[in-house]
Amino acid sequence: MEYKYQKKGKVYTLEGGHKMTKYRLLILLLLFFAISFSWAKEALALTNQLTEASTQFTRIDKTFISQGDKLKAWLYLPSGVLTPPVVIMAHGFGGQRWMRLPAYAERFAQMGMAVFVFDYRGFNDSEGEPRNYVNPARHLEDWDAAIAYVKTLNTVDAKRMALWGTSFSGGHVIVEAAKYPEISAVVAQVPFTDGISTAWNNYILDDPMFALKGTYHGVADILVSLFTKHRHNVRIAGRPGEAFAMMSKPDSMQGVLKLTGISDEKDFESTNFCPGNIVFTLTFYRPISRANKVACPALIIGAEKDTLFPPKGPKKMADKMKKATYISMPMGHFDPYVGEPFQKLVKIMGDFLKTNLRVSSAK
Repeated sequence: MEYKYQKKGKVYTLEGGHKMTKYRLLILLLLFFAISFSWAKEALALTNQLTEASTQFTRIDKTFISQGDKLKAWLYLPSGVLTPPVVIMAHGFGGQRWMRLPAYAERFAQMGMAVFVFDYRGFNDSEGEPRNYVNPARHLEDWDAAIAYVKTLNTVDAKRMALWGTSFSGGHVIVEAAKYPEISAVVAQVPFTDGISTAWNNYILDDPMFALKGTYHGVADILVSLFTKHRHNVRIAGRPGEAFAMMSKPDSMQGVLKLTGISDEKDFESTNFCPGNIVFTLTFYRPISRANKVACPALIIGAEKDTLFPPKGPKKMADKMKKATYISMPMGHFDPYVGEPFQKLVKIMGDFLKTNLRVSSAK
């Protein structure tokens, strides 16, 4: 049996069906090897890229104790740096360490600094009850424990230590820096500065119904906790008109979701709660009252379009410090964590930390 095909006027003959089959198999094998070789080259290139990125730092799981509970943390160590300076960081109101903090930690580690990122008691995989308990005094105890623990690590130079906080923890790092004069530098991004002015200007005057609802939930939580083993919880973030949430400005829910990377709000709701008495403890928490005790260089970053906290608060706090550098950007409270604001600010922060922690070389 003969098979014929025509090409440019010539007729080619392949004798026998088994010969045609052999040629087909040969063509398929050649195609297979060509594709495999191309894929292998791409895979090798990708592996080399990942290896190069990962060799800039290592991340180690850590556990330390605060008030008898085990707290979870990550320690980022820059490669090729012997006992680097260290930056301690934790999140803001209701935040967990995986919510965009690694983006900052990785950049700082690539610049030659170690970074210790931890979760508060009751949050994420840290121990502690009640869960998601936002409480300034409790958070500050955890900061104390983190600072004490980092001082015991022989892989970092704790004599060159900086504190980094954002939003609610931006206030915490000011209080801690005032308490520990050996701290070398502090960074406070869109910090919470004064509970009284925040409650009065942003809520009582601006939204009195929110203030009334907040008072109800705060009292309810106190009563429930006094007479039962449970807590009366409120939502951490929400939208105007929804069920009561501590952060319920028009940009609050979308801003929090940007931090989590969660597209389905239903997935977020499982951890979107905290005990209601934060309404009262937040109101009387005033980091600005400790600002004049901060002796180390401080970088204070304000958001000119902040709707959660009074936009002028960070500048007022910076003015009370001895060595503060204040910068602001035309952004909202949740904008610094992603996109162009993040890229600009993380470089400014990194340069500030490198200078004040005396980092000799960048990765």
